[in-house]
Amino acid sequence: ATTLSESIHLEEQAPTASRLEGLRPREDGVDELGLLPLLRPVSGLYTWSLLSPLGAAEPATLGNGAAKTDGAAAGPAIPLPIPLFRREELRLDVDGRYPQMAASGTITHSLATRVDWIARLARVAPNTWEGPIWYKDGAVGVMPYTTVRIKVVRGPLLFPAYALVTYSGGGTAPLTRMFRYRSPSIRPIDLEFDCAQGTTGVTQINTHDHPNRPPTLPAETLTIETVFRRAGFQVTRSGGDNIVPMIGAGPDARWSDAEMHDAMQAYWSKFANKPQWAMWVFFASLHEMGTSLGGIMFDDIGPNHRQGTAIFVDAFIATPPAGDPAPDAWVRRMRFWTAVHEMGHTFNLAHSWQKSLIYQGHGPWIPLNDEPEARSFMNYPYNVSGGQSAFFADFEFRFSDGELLFMRHAPLRFVQQGNAEWFDHHGFQQANVSPEPALKLELRAHRQRPTARYELMEPVVLELKLTNISGRPQTINRMTLAGGPDLTVIIKRDGQPARRHLPYATYCGHGEAAVLHNGQSIYESLFVAAGQGGWLIADPGWYTVQVALQHNGEDIVSNPLRLRVGPPANFDEQRLTQDFFSDEVGRVLAFDGSRYLHEANEILREVAEKLGNRRAALHARIALGHPLTRPYKLLEMGDRRTDTAAQGLTSAAAAGARIVAQAPDEDEAQKDLEAALLERPAEAAESLSHIDYNNYMSRYSTWLAEQGDRRGAADALDTLYETLAARGVRADVLQDIADRREELSGAPAPERRRERDRPRAARRTTATTTPPANVPATATVEPM
Repeated sequence: ATTLSESIHLEEQAPTASRLEGLRPREDGVDELGLLPLLRPVSGLYTWSLLSPLGAAEPATLGNGAAKTDGAAAGPAIPLPIPLFRREELRLDVDGRYPQMAASGTITHSLATRVDWIARLARVAPNTWEGPIWYKDGAVGVMPYTTVRIKVVRGPLLFPAYALVTYSGGGTAPLTRMFRYRSPSIRPIDLEFDCAQGTTGVTQINTHDHPNRPPTLPAETLTIETVFRRAGFQVTRSGGDNIVPMIGAGPDARWSDAEMHDAMQAYWSKFANKPQWAMWVFFASLHEMGTSLGGIMFDDIGPNHRQGTAIFVDAFIATPPAGDPAPDAWVRRMRFWTAVHEMGHTFNLAHSWQKSLIYQGHGPWIPLNDEPEARSFMNYPYNVSGGQSAFFADFEFRFSDGELLFMRHAPLRFVQQGNAEWFDHHGFQQANVSPEPALKLELRAHRQRPTARYELMEPVVLELKLTNISGRPQTINRMTLAGGPDLTVIIKRDGQPARRHLPYATYCGHGEAAVLHNGQSIYESLFVAAGQGGWLIADPGWYTVQVALQHNGEDIVSNPLRLRVGPPANFDEQRLTQDFFSDEVGRVLAFDGSRYLHEANEILREVAEKLGNRRAALHARIALGHPLTRPYKLLEMGDRRTDTAAQGLTSAAAAGARIVAQAPDEDEAQKDLEAALLERPAEAAESLSHIDYNNYMSRYSTWLAEQGDRRGAADALDTLYETLAARGVRADVLQDIADRREELSGAPAPERRRERDRPRAARRTTATTTPPANVPATATVEPM
């Protein structure tokens, strides 16, 4: 077998003339012209087992050289011991909807031995296809063959009955198997759609409601289920269309990352923690980031990933372009597109422009070529040439051929929800760096030492700086550094393989464009200590961190940053590391707290109390105090719990769930936040990062003012100003703090309050201005 990167290249360069031979049956059994019924498509799932009736008869009739199949030389059976529980699966894809002229199979040779293969096919005779096996994964010794020939035999009513599959090549005698036809669908998927109270999800549209569409697009009522059936899946529904009550949640319909994470955790914790072909789609109004975020896939729900997604129906996808001829239809179509787009991510599909990422010869799946102009659910309509209008003029409500090839034929662990991690083993590709870059990306840690040194258990927060060095204005997305899909972060501990940092949440956003003039910069904090792959910077030792940003078809690569994590300071610290470096603690720190993950909170409380003089305690108190400052929405499951492992999936509403708001605890919140932010301000600014310390302090002062403590709010801003000024922060940042100090005579504007009240996992990047000429002599312009 070729390597992953070579194999997909061969597949995509293969001749496609065979795909155009004659008329192909459609999924409804009608020919392309709609005139005559044709034979039922033969594409679908076939199975073989030595213990099945066909398998039991096979050695005497097909494997002993006594029979030949369509000119293929038969020979002795494979000279390997065949265990009684050996079973094989064949996925045939040569007709029906969007045929990829491919076949794939999975051979389970024993409990610990499995191999997957994919072949490219051409029609060589009626109901017969043949082609090379170009990809293998797993125990390839069990599958030495290089060519496959498949003949489908039809039974009563001309339905496909079985397939004769002959493997050959690879220096091994040919072997023929008889596979029984099982299903026209290649893989299963179970869907559930739920809505927050007051929110309506869009799970179907009329394809002709909007006049901007392909002229050949059929008029139909298209459902999400139909989209995935046409992608090759047997779709079932586990209930759904339920309303999750918002009783006690108050008027705030916006969801924070922590609230969404907790709600998803509470819902999915009712199911067995194992991979399964199932996903949950939740329609809500808005994320706290506001209208710029249309959807989010939660990557880390317990130990299993890619199981659910949320759609924010009142985000930018609810705002049609000015002058659109059918604005209501445009909104319905965008909500529908967003839902399918986010659901596509749960199958491990990347965005259309991101598919070629390979690191050291390894990829997350069968690597695909980038398709920046694809009219696919996985592309952004506003990213293609001509914008969303050009996209929808050619969009046929489907996935691209490359995406269908992956969904139908990639090894199960890459595709199935809850199995391999999102972007499993992803990393840098061969960097496409411009010889004359327009932007410069810097990665830094504001440490008062030549080497960036961190205490054990101190979460590593770095800062990114993107500067226009082109000599002319550059347009950038304000969210470009905020952990989005174009940002790749690689972390390598000395002596160990490099790993990619993958944040806990993947955002589908519509960032606001900003113009950077020459010399101007934008900044963002970067929480890299932990992500969906666990803790990446934890044990004592040396680490290297490097970041790459994809921008306008080029890679902007940062400087490699070296940092060192020190040894434990005492026995208590060494003992607490065993509990601290857990998945739950990492998530609580990344999302600035949780009122659902109680065990993580208990660990953080112990860190705060027993290691009060260590920097880990600063981060712990932020995560403990922040959720207590306001009413907190939480999914409460009620009393009607069932054994879902035995009875299957059920909806949250059917289980008696509702959203309730837990009351704030102002006294406890102030105790923790004051200890984290005010007792050691210089140390807090260094450990939390200048950007996050500014955000935390601004949020804290606003909260104090809302509690009626204007004196305390003013003092907090004074401390913030003095601390950052002493650390050489830019003059315009200091001026903004001074302006906010003056705002205490009146309530801060609601938009500003929302902007500050966001977790470090989703900070919005803001463009800075060139520092004014009257910068104080005591302040330097460079550091943020």
